[in-house]
Amino acid sequence: MIYLDYNATTPCDPRVLDAMLPYFTEKYGNAASRTHAYGWIADEGVEQARRYIAGLLHAEPQEIVFTSGATEGCNLALKGVFEMYAAKGNHIITCATEHRAVLDTCRRLERKGAQVTYLGVDAGGLIDLAALEAAIRPETILIAVMYANNETGVLQPVRDIGRIARQHGVLFFSDATQAAGKTAVDVQEDGIDLLALSAHKFYGPKGVGALYIRRRDPRVRLMPQIDGGGHERGYRSGTLNVPGIVGMGKAAALAAAEGVADAERLKMLRDRLEESLVAHGAKVNGSRAMRLAHVSNLSFEGMAAERLVSGLNGALAFSVGSACTSARKEPSHVLEAMGLDEDRLKGAIRLSLGRFTTEAEAEQALNLILDYISRKT
Repeated sequence: MIYLDYNATTPCDPRVLDAMLPYFTEKYGNAASRTHAYGWIADEGVEQARRYIAGLLHAEPQEIVFTSGATEGCNLALKGVFEMYAAKGNHIITCATEHRAVLDTCRRLERKGAQVTYLGVDAGGLIDLAALEAAIRPETILIAVMYANNETGVLQPVRDIGRIARQHGVLFFSDATQAAGKTAVDVQEDGIDLLALSAHKFYGPKGVGALYIRRRDPRVRLMPQIDGGGHERGYRSGTLNVPGIVGMGKAAALAAAEGVADAERLKMLRDRLEESLVAHGAKVNGSRAMRLAHVSNLSFEGMAAERLVSGLNGALAFSVGSACTSARKEPSHVLEAMGLDEDRLKGAIRLSLGRFTTEAEAEQALNLILDYISRKT
C-alpha cells in the first residue's frame, strides 16, 4: 500500500525513535523527581525538547507547555482564556472551517455563556479580514483561527490576523497542528499569543503535543483544565510523558533543519500529481496559491470518493475527509463552508504526501487513480 495520508498522521522518523528508546529503559526517571540523578536526567531530556520546540516556533522555552496532543492544547487555550478573562468579556471569534477540536470546544463554551462568532470563508477557503475586524466587539477576548487547514492545506493570512488582534487588544490563538514542522511558523512575526501543535503530525510519536503561551507583550494567563500537582508551571498537571516529549523535541529539531528542503521536494511531487489529475477532469478544492506544499484536495465530479477508495482495492491510503471526522459519514464541513456543490462534496479526496514519499510512489499512485478513472468513464 502507498501511503498518501500524511495529514492524518506521519510515521515516526527512525531518528526520533532512536532518541526516545533510552527513556523507556535506561533513563526512565520521573522528570518531577528532584532528589536523584534519574529525575535530573529525565528532566534534562524534557528541557532539551522544550528548547527544540521553542526554536521551531521562534518562542522562548518557558513558553512551551506539554500536553497529550493538539486537541488538549486547543481545549486548554479556549477554555483557559474564557475562564481567565471572564471579567473582560465572553466573546470569541473563530472560523467555520476550523478543526472539530476548536469548533466542538466553542460549542461547549456557548453552553457556558460564551458568545461565539463563526466567520465564513470564500471559495478558496480564506477568511475575509475586513469581516474579522468588523466582528470585534468591546467584549471580544479571543480570535481563534487555524494556521493551515487539515483538509485542504489552505493557509490563512495569519500575520494579518495577528496584526488586527494586536491593534484591538484581543488575544490570538492558532491551531497550527498541520503547519508546525511543515511550513515556517514564527509566533513573534505572526503575532500569535497561543498556538497548539501535535508531535505525530511531524514525524514524532502519538499522544504528545504542546501549547505555546506568550509570556510578555502581552503576558497570557490561562485557567488550568487539569489539576493535580502543578506540573508545567501549573497549566497542565500530570506526570510528564518523558519518552514522548523527547521524541517530539527530536522531531522539532529535524523539522527545523530539514523542513524547507523537504517542502520544496514535496511541492514538486504534489504539483506533478495534481496537474495530471486536473488534466483528467479533477478540480482542486481550496486556494492553490495559499496552501501547504504537500496537500491536494481534489474532486472527481460524477464519481463518489468512496467508489474510488473501494475501486483501488487497498492499494492506496488517502482520505475522503479528515481522520477525526471520517467515521461520521457526513459531508466535509470545511468544503461545505467553501460553497462546494453536492457533486463535488461527494467526489472529494485528500492526498497528502510526506518525508518518506518517493517519486516512484507518487507516480504509481497517479497511475492507480488514472487507471481506475479510465475504467469508469
